Amino acid sequence: MIDHSHDAAAISWVESANGHPDFPVQNLPLGVFSRDGGERRIGVAIGDYILDLADAYEAGLLPWANASAITATTLNRLMGLPAADRLALRHGLFALLTRTENCAEVQPFLHLAQACKMHLPAMIGDYTDFYVGIHHANNVGALFRPDNPLLPNYKYVPIGYHGRASSIRPSGVPLVRPNGQRKAPDADVPVFGPSVRLDYELELGVWIGGGNALGDPIAIADAAQHIAGFCLLNDWSARDFQAWEYQPLGPFLAKNFQSTISPWVITAEALAPYRIAQPARPQGDPAPLPYLFDADDQAHGALGITLTASISTAAMRARGMMPHRLSKGPASNMYWTAAQIVTHHASNGCNLNPGDLLGTGTISAPTSDGYGSLMEQTNGGKAPVDLPSGEARTFLEDGDEILLTATAHAEGFVSIGFGECRAIVLPAR
Repeated sequence: MIDHSHDAAAISWVESANGHPDFPVQNLPLGVFSRDGGERRIGVAIGDYILDLADAYEAGLLPWANASAITATTLNRLMGLPAADRLALRHGLFALLTRTENCAEVQPFLHLAQACKMHLPAMIGDYTDFYVGIHHANNVGALFRPDNPLLPNYKYVPIGYHGRASSIRPSGVPLVRPNGQRKAPDADVPVFGPSVRLDYELELGVWIGGGNALGDPIAIADAAQHIAGFCLLNDWSARDFQAWEYQPLGPFLAKNFQSTISPWVITAEALAPYRIAQPARPQGDPAPLPYLFDADDQAHGALGITLTASISTAAMRARGMMPHRLSKGPASNMYWTAAQIVTHHASNGCNLNPGDLLGTGTISAPTSDGYGSLMEQTNGGKAPVDLPSGEARTFLEDGDEILLTATAHAEGFVSIGFGECRAIVLPAR
């Protein structure tokens, strides 16, 4: 629901929040931070600062809040609260940060974000990656099956696979180039060694809030209530390993070595103004099966978010050059909504838990300026991407850094951002 906390005219007494590209007072994302090697704390981003929620609670500024949830060291309990409780927390924080009479009391609990270390926001019990970016599916499928890029089930089933939760890391943690098996098309046997076709994938992450009991499905009309928020997700891929190992059981070492997420959870409540209609399916495509169809979800289940991916090579940084944008496109290029992937995941009785993470899969556009991976941009490595430094890339080299960003926007509302999702590639060990 859109309410006073989304008012474009609202300003904060935290001056850096006003006009901030990511964290104005209309956003109020949640995360886990620490200072000077201290304990992990739950915080909310406001401009260039982080407000310590446990300190604010202990000072009596959030007396109605769930103490065990906001004084914990992860967001799992908070994510698992009823949506009404999460909304009440948002309203309380909005009041604290907009009413000037609160300034003196709250200011001691604000910490400069640059002086803090961000951590994973939740203890991730399970991670599932989907494949709902239809343009990515078409683009990659066409590299291997030009006459039939999409498999027959794609338009009926939100395709997904179980990923590896233990190797998810927050923005800023470097990526070590993975080792694995690869086999060249003209080789008789595979070899083992570092990936030579390392790629990024531009995705959204979906954080699960209240879960479901084992055996109990989640109805599509209720699925949105089970989503606590969103983040950016780079699901790194070793394309050479993937081509050799993915049959018959799908991705394994090509994907499980690391995934990078932005550390701030952009809450479902914050994103209320940026809900848009799910794009109509092309004529002739099948309608979703009844368990995946809800009229309200079709009217409001997509998100007005613009996603970007940029690269910065070691040479570019040495010369003081800005990152080079590789792609830019809307998150609405998803064939299935977030609610649909939640419902499908639980439709067989699979239990989802607070803090579980779902990936959308690579979100690409129909044109090259919005391709969400180098695999697409380089036509499978055949057409290098030229960089302003004079370098070229088919796949990622050691020292390259990938930066993902996102902005939610809607007419009449202040735009809000997701923060950074970045990581630099280190040599294989």
